[in-house]
Amino acid sequence: MKYLLATTAALGLIAGAGHAQDRTLTISVYAFGQDAMAEAVFSPFEDVCGCEVVIETGNSVERMAKIEANAANPVIDMAVMSTQDALSLARQDLLQPLDVTQISSHADLYEAAKDPLGNGMAVGYSYYATSIVYRSDLVTVDSWADLLSDDLAGRVALPNITGTQGPLTLMMLSNALGHEGADYAQTINAIGESGDDIVTFYNRSSELAQLMLQEEVIAAPVGRFAWSRFSGADLPFAWAEPTEGQTGGMNVMVMTKGNGNEELAYQFMDYWLSVEVQTRIAEAKLDSPANTNVVVSDEIAKSLTYGAELINSLTMLDPAAIIDNREAWVERWNENVVN
Repeated sequence: MKYLLATTAALGLIAGAGHAQDRTLTISVYAFGQDAMAEAVFSPFEDVCGCEVVIETGNSVERMAKIEANAANPVIDMAVMSTQDALSLARQDLLQPLDVTQISSHADLYEAAKDPLGNGMAVGYSYYATSIVYRSDLVTVDSWADLLSDDLAGRVALPNITGTQGPLTLMMLSNALGHEGADYAQTINAIGESGDDIVTFYNRSSELAQLMLQEEVIAAPVGRFAWSRFSGADLPFAWAEPTEGQTGGMNVMVMTKGNGNEELAYQFMDYWLSVEVQTRIAEAKLDSPANTNVVVSDEIAKSLTYGAELINSLTMLDPAAIIDNREAWVERWNENVVN
């Protein structure tokens, strides 16, 4: 198995065509937990397929840029990413519709994961909830509006608007504050007015975890995938269940258009979405399963976004709304929050 860092288009052009002929599958994935994912998914698949899996990583911008730069001669066969990033690529005609008859577990996925973009361009493979992690010995969090309360002033962190958690937090804060409009203007203004009371606008969950473990921050929105950073700590962290509910997101699998390696890519998708592999990933606490037939212990479930009741209760933000409004959100954020 090979690990590559996707940083520039030039790197992509080196890969060359013909990887389908030598049974090589090139996939673009999140950088998080690479060793554990290799053990749970990538290496076992190589044994099953008799092929080589080449892993490309990087942040979302780098990975999308590589797919865009190599549209005429794809060097990535299959990728996993957020729904909004997938939709952005689909709108550029860089993805091909999936033949779900090639994915035997498709019927076993949660309904929303079967066609998350609404045009057959993706399938969901994992969910994550987003709520507020807080110090239960110091404060009580019952509402998303508590993030801007006097009780948390000077000890709260919020996600940056440009990150995955930023728009989700905007949506839930807007709901809690009774604001209207997809531009979230009132909510962004309210955050700006409380700017002096916010310790930082974090970009990565690892950055937030450090601040909370150092006791500089006692409450912040965070994705469930990062909960293990807090649940295993000596400090009494709790996961809030706000009156407005929890938000969250879905990560999806996509296939690049005209990659020439479709058969192997489908085989890998089918493998990853199987009960066996989704269970193995869940038990390793790497991802929360999209396959409804996965069963894990109550102890494992505490670390995941697991089960129909929770998944179906999540308030999800439409990926199209993120793409269509993101530029305006960032502009207003820069005017009212950053300055």
